[in-house]
Amino acid sequence: MAHRGKRYLEATKVVEPGKQYPPDEAVALVKKMATAKFDETVELHMRINVDPRRSDQQVRGTAIMPAGLGKQVRVLVFAQGEAAKIAEDAGADHVGADDIAKKIEEGWLEFDMALATSDMMPKVSRLGRILGRKGLMPNPKSGTIVQPQDLPQAIKEARLGRLEFRVDRTSIMHVPIGKASFAEAKLLENLSALLTAVVENKPAGVKGQFVRSAYLTTTMAPGIPLDLNATLALAKAAA
Repeated sequence: MAHRGKRYLEATKVVEPGKQYPPDEAVALVKKMATAKFDETVELHMRINVDPRRSDQQVRGTAIMPAGLGKQVRVLVFAQGEAAKIAEDAGADHVGADDIAKKIEEGWLEFDMALATSDMMPKVSRLGRILGRKGLMPNPKSGTIVQPQDLPQAIKEARLGRLEFRVDRTSIMHVPIGKASFAEAKLLENLSALLTAVVENKPAGVKGQFVRSAYLTTTMAPGIPLDLNATLALAKAAA
């Protein structure tokens, strides 16, 4: 059994056993429990009613977090020629082709999101072993392979808090929605945007209740069980 620290045990006392909390109460409570000396990340954990072993039941997509995620996102763009100039003018932190690929092969990974124009993918594909492990590989499903004219919007969205989500092999999704220092309204805004994107990515073949359970938590605190009806209503309201 894992040893729990004093702060964690104290936090469990404010969660009422057996209660499922509406989102606004859960957000207020999760902020109250975030007592670490650093700005804890607030996360949504959901159990999804899918079988990840089936290719037609993968849940994966992106969401734009309107309140951001509380950190500076360093954007790398694989591009050349006119597309590289567009990316530079749009404010990308790093832009390149073979030169950037070589740096990555040598161990450089000083970026948080990678975008690529489609013509660059033959060069980028050889980095799959490195970028794939870090969740940084551009791919069409996550919307990170873009046309040159779409680079300014893609870079802007990355700066705002463009978040990629996917269900893991145990049918659970772990997704950050902001920092404990965020105002409650901002956390709820991000939660609504994420839930909307997840529901929109429900596989057509899934029958019955799509989301089975959901918890809100922070880096150092226990999970708060969410009332599913009230929580999923946020997605309906935003749709």
